[in-house]
Amino acid sequence: MISNPSVPSLYEDDYVAWLDTTLNQLKNHDIEQLDWDNLTEEIEALGREQRHKVESYLLRLLIHLLLYQYWHSEKEWSGKGWEKEIDNFRLELDLLLESKVLFNHLTTILEKDYQKARKSAIRKSKLSPEIFPLACPYILEQILDPDWLP
Repeated sequence: MISNPSVPSLYEDDYVAWLDTTLNQLKNHDIEQLDWDNLTEEIEALGREQRHKVESYLLRLLIHLLLYQYWHSEKEWSGKGWEKEIDNFRLELDLLLESKVLFNHLTTILEKDYQKARKSAIRKSKLSPEIFPLACPYILEQILDPDWLP
């Protein structure tokens, strides 16, 4: 099938209809009619999105762990809220990390995300940078443990 670039494809015209059509084609093993370019693009985007979620939840979790541990003057007022956020981020990560690929991704980005979290915690708390360790002070098991707080 030769496509005309001036005619919008189903993918461009009605994304949900394209998804339904593609799903049916896959279920029926109709590989001849598949929109391979857009299908490939969508699968790549799904992988990027999942990795981004892991990075985002890990970053926010690390920020809250740092604030919880080191921002003593705010802990009395904000500590319970931080605990709730820590729990939420761990729950979200727990779901994502059922995938070994995403778990391995988390292990490779931990230190990079920690550096971002450290900078963010310094900005938010306005505490001296020396208060926050240069390297991540937590091991992965602690970070993900729903019963652990620093």
